[in-house]
Amino acid sequence: MYSLDINFLKDRPTYQKKASKKPGIKFPVGNLTPLYLGVALGICFPAAAIGSLWLLQAKVVESEQKIAQLDEENKKLDTEIGNINKIKEETNKVKGETQALVSVFDQIRPWSAMLQDLRDRIPAKVQIENIKQTAPTAPVAGQSGAKPAANLAGGIEITGMARSFNDVNDFLLSLQQSRFLKSSESKIVTADLVDAPIQPAAANAKEGKKIPPIQVVKYTIQSSLSDVPASELIRELEQKGTVGLVARIRSMQQTGVIAK
Repeated sequence: MYSLDINFLKDRPTYQKKASKKPGIKFPVGNLTPLYLGVALGICFPAAAIGSLWLLQAKVVESEQKIAQLDEENKKLDTEIGNINKIKEETNKVKGETQALVSVFDQIRPWSAMLQDLRDRIPAKVQIENIKQTAPTAPVAGQSGAKPAANLAGGIEITGMARSFNDVNDFLLSLQQSRFLKSSESKIVTADLVDAPIQPAAANAKEGKKIPPIQVVKYTIQSSLSDVPASELIRELEQKGTVGLVARIRSMQQTGVIAK
């Protein structure tokens, strides 16, 4: 009815050894350094690439922030530069106006100083009848070779009488040494013998005898006012008693408006 099937081959040692061998993963045996290096390189290269990309992105963001900050500072600097340029323009304008005013002020010639200078230079035998200021000669329009007036202050014209022509010449030479006048443009315009306006009474003159009238030289001298600045005539102005102008000039020299 039942059959008993017994396999005694499984009990053999050779069969048991073969059966005990099961398939599985075989690990290499020996030096594993190359394997470890390969795995490390395989992990490090991607990690380094990812890290570099992250650093690059961080640098880009930082650079963009710096660029935005620099743009904002640049706008502020442009505004400040514009304000500075405007201040410079206003300063230059004020300096120009001040310099123009100083140049006019430096050309002032006090008549008191010039008249005192004439008194000191006139010879004993020369009399002055009239002194007047003359305007600078303007060039004629369209005239070839016309030169503009070199001295805006103009000149002076002196008329009077002298005992002789030598006295008139001596007066001219004395005027040419004045720093208030241009020596090269000082000249005698007219010099004529005329009867003296007042004749001396002849106490011992015989009746009916005519005494010839005394003659004098009537002269006209013209000269141009010097273009030397008043700041260079301080010594002469002080000697002629022009204290107020000298004080103003020295005050402007101390402030630097006029050079010493």
